[in-house]
Amino acid sequence: MPSRIPPLQISAYTATSAVGVGKASLLDALETSRSGLRANDFGEVPAGGARLPTWIGRVAGVEDVRLPESLAAWDCRNNRLAWMGLQADGFMDAVATARAKYGPSRIAVILGTSTSSIGETEDAYTQLTAEGAFPPTQARPLVHTPHSLGMFVQAALGLDGPSETISTACSSSGKVFASAERLIRLGLIDAAVVGGVDTLCGSVLYGFNSLELVSPQPCKPFDATRDGISLGEAAGFALVERAEATTADGLYLLGYGEASDAHHMSTPHPQGLGAERALDDALARAGLTAEAVDYINMHGTASTKNDEVEGALVTRRFPESTHASSTKGFTGHTLGAAGIVEAAISLLSLETGLMPGTVNTTQLDTDCGPQIKLEPARGDVKVALSNSFGFGGNNCSLVFGKGVQA
Repeated sequence: MPSRIPPLQISAYTATSAVGVGKASLLDALETSRSGLRANDFGEVPAGGARLPTWIGRVAGVEDVRLPESLAAWDCRNNRLAWMGLQADGFMDAVATARAKYGPSRIAVILGTSTSSIGETEDAYTQLTAEGAFPPTQARPLVHTPHSLGMFVQAALGLDGPSETISTACSSSGKVFASAERLIRLGLIDAAVVGGVDTLCGSVLYGFNSLELVSPQPCKPFDATRDGISLGEAAGFALVERAEATTADGLYLLGYGEASDAHHMSTPHPQGLGAERALDDALARAGLTAEAVDYINMHGTASTKNDEVEGALVTRRFPESTHASSTKGFTGHTLGAAGIVEAAISLLSLETGLMPGTVNTTQLDTDCGPQIKLEPARGDVKVALSNSFGFGGNNCSLVFGKGVQA
């Protein structure tokens, strides 16, 4: 088992999703059980056809965002949403303070995404010249690359330290915290901007539909009648630093666990072996047992197998008193951005004591344990766990805490 790690301070964080821009909108939705899902209205209607009959977590106003002239070369839907997210909750000011303290080369940018700016590349392929090339207006190497998001955020924040793009499907922006901890522990950096951004595009909507994973109704995590996911988009960021001095209300990364069971391209291991390995490693690095966890933000996609496997894991490992829920009914499954959005929800739970419920779900699957709650509750939340499980068995668990001693 891994050794306990020193806590890392979460100095600032923010999340923008279908429920609104920033933490205040997110907290309001969680408190009032307000879902951000809506009937699919994304993209153009195919000639002679109709939009995919599903529900989505679309962020309002992305199309109206205009990047500053100095960043215009990166213009695409994904980077517009990133810019939108960076503006919220004073996050850019917090990074500017850290930049002045450490220097721009000592702050890493580590971001997760599953599709990055592929939506723009899809558009480019609809504009091919007679020779089969992109038109001059789409000859944009800064956009047509999976690393576009990382380069854009690094430029927007005025940083020039290490930059990583992590793409491990739905665990991508959970694993960014693990990478940040290693770089800080090794002395390569003093702080890191971590996060993730993913936007809706044709590849996402029709790709998941081809896998028969998309529900024609709002997703219902852990419901006995669940029938698939609702896709969404989101942007989230956090500033992670060494915990030089701890405070009673400070927020900290206590532990992380990563595992790849490689059981199947898209189906989780039937006994959840990789997920449990990630959980065990996260608790070991935090120096905690399962009994110490007050709130669990479950991966909970509303797909049949994922919920079955994760529900069984939580049932056998955690006390009945633990409050667990899936928040994908609020935001949709935001893929590569899911980890950071749900980390933000976990951090909000530590700050406010609010433990969200599971919206849209009405008939809890009897195979899932009593830990899964449909209604929100309040309590003294000192430790929160966030699970992110991706295709290919890419699993990540994060443990966050409040007011701990370094």
